[in-house]
Amino acid sequence: MARSFALRKSLVAIALCMFTLYCPQALSDWRGVLPGARLVGQADFDWYGFDLYQARLWSAAAAPSLETAFALELNYRRAIDKESLVETSLKEMQRLNGAPLDAKRRDEWAAQMRRAFIDVKPGSRITGLYLPGQGCRFYVGEKLSLAVTDPLFARAFFAIWLDPRTQEPILRNQLLGIKTSRDGRDNQ
Repeated sequence: MARSFALRKSLVAIALCMFTLYCPQALSDWRGVLPGARLVGQADFDWYGFDLYQARLWSAAAAPSLETAFALELNYRRAIDKESLVETSLKEMQRLNGAPLDAKRRDEWAAQMRRAFIDVKPGSRITGLYLPGQGCRFYVGEKLSLAVTDPLFARAFFAIWLDPRTQEPILRNQLLGIKTSRDGRDNQ
């Protein structure tokens, strides 16, 4: 009996070692995938007076953009159900796209977000890691939730915050470390 338990314990240890060798990102947070990342900027997002989340942008690039890798961390301050996160994201992705998304693509993108996101509550953290030309990864807390290998989805999703046509230009500028006036215009 003791020998059987020791054998099982050894096999589990070997399997765990093999897993971490071939899939290290599954056990680590986004920082291991984006070495040298530093905090670029942060901003609080309020909607009609409700404090929804604090956003923080991390990157190794001096001037992050949709052409460089970065991590966007959202620390939620209110409870929001997953479906609301998905629908709000889709609506903004659609608006920035300019033309209607075809039903198949919209359904695929919605399904990916439903797999990646959770019903958030105050203190929940979701971090999106943007890898241009490759896709993106979503982390809930420190744990990898979903890797998406669709570069079009990744770009459309992160454009919500970083595209110059965003609904929230002041938030965008704060994330990018751009000084702005009260009306949202760049002071540079």
